[in-house]
Amino acid sequence: MGQPNALAAQRRKARHFGLQALYQWTLSGASATDIEAEFRIDNDFQHTDGEYFSAVLKGVVGDVDSLEALFSPALDRKLEELDPIERNLLRLGTFELRDRIDVPYKVVINEAVALAKKFGATDSHRYINGVLDKVSRDLRTVERAQED
Repeated sequence: MGQPNALAAQRRKARHFGLQALYQWTLSGASATDIEAEFRIDNDFQHTDGEYFSAVLKGVVGDVDSLEALFSPALDRKLEELDPIERNLLRLGTFELRDRIDVPYKVVINEAVALAKKFGATDSHRYINGVLDKVSRDLRTVERAQED
């Protein structure tokens, strides 16, 4: 029973570092490979799912335009008006919804909301929740239909 919880905690830490790495990528323009190397040197990855961190960082950076195209229709403002934390959280969440079907959509949304509460502006968690919920309706139709 402890194993799934350990994995969940390791992935939570991977998302935490992933968001920070994506934020750094947005501001610095450095390559994902350089940022990943820096993060692995500067942070203790002992209790982090390093493979997940790498997959998230490289997956988002490598396909950012497609990811933004998936969540842009759910926005109530222009993409450029999102602050870097919100924009990268939506990229991260959309990547997970699209490419990590091993992670339930509710977990993806809850984790993004938790990160928004930690790093985002005051009510950004509500915004992130609403946008990712809409995205999940398109990307996880089968999974959502099983709930009804």
